[in-house]
Amino acid sequence: MRHAPPHPALSLLPACGTVNTVIPFFFFLFGIAIGSFLNVCISRIPEGLSIVSPGSRCPRCLKPIKPYDNIPVLGWLLLRGKCRNCALPISPMYPLVEFATGLVFVLTYYEYGVSLLTLKWLIFSCLIIVLVVTDFRVRLLPDLINFPGLAMGLVLAFRVPIADSTAGTLFFLLGFRKFPFQADLFFSVLNAVLGALVGSMLLWSAAALYKLVRKRDGMGMGDVKMMAMVGSFLGPRGAFLTILLGTLFGSVIGLLWIAILYLIGWKRAVAERAAKRGMGSVSAIRWTIASQYQLPLGTFLGIGAMAVAYALPWLLSLVNQ
Repeated sequence: MRHAPPHPALSLLPACGTVNTVIPFFFFLFGIAIGSFLNVCISRIPEGLSIVSPGSRCPRCLKPIKPYDNIPVLGWLLLRGKCRNCALPISPMYPLVEFATGLVFVLTYYEYGVSLLTLKWLIFSCLIIVLVVTDFRVRLLPDLINFPGLAMGLVLAFRVPIADSTAGTLFFLLGFRKFPFQADLFFSVLNAVLGALVGSMLLWSAAALYKLVRKRDGMGMGDVKMMAMVGSFLGPRGAFLTILLGTLFGSVIGLLWIAILYLIGWKRAVAERAAKRGMGSVSAIRWTIASQYQLPLGTFLGIGAMAVAYALPWLLSLVNQ
């Protein structure tokens, strides 16, 4: 993936520190505003609720949230994390998602400038943020995000080329040397399709193999659908790297989390009761219980996808300097 050239409109702006500050600032403001909408998607879509109406309100007292209390990040801070009417605690997830989205918008601007490529990665990052947080909260990767995201990835491939040589190499190996059509456009769309197929099929194959060996499901179909969406944006190479990094992150964090659960004595009472019934030592039972804890794979796949979209181009630019 290459960096996009600066947008021609930027050449009309004065080359000064003020512009370099103002543009990222507006990207951040726009980002936290979008983050507020992402919070609505995160909290309502898993419940099957409309993301349009009713307006934001407290789930306990049902009082509509005032516009000045609904200011991204700042509103939560001013309310000290509680409902103004009934003092119900408001999850810190809301300002964290808003702030993180604002940072991602600024990062996207610095990474890709002002271009169609920026728009593509902003759409992609918003989809990933919703999926990462939703999977972490309720272990769900909604079709309402995955399927429209897949469609957007395929459509954007017509205007924003996917920098992946897989499709071109495939046609070269098949003996094609000349094309009676626009090769770059064709290969971009083909890479989007191949990315969706590679991402979903690799994960589906892994899930099927796991079930065959362990006789139980290891992941849901939501992860497979998510990787189809990710692959349509990143292409087959990016989809493969996403799965590689996501499973690596998940394995490392998973082992650390299991060790932490074991060390803090998680489910000790259950293990002691099982030991009294002759099911083994308390220590062995506690480790078995801790090892059964399942972390959300979709969350780590999302982290891997963001790393491929943002960190990988940056690392490649350092290597090429």
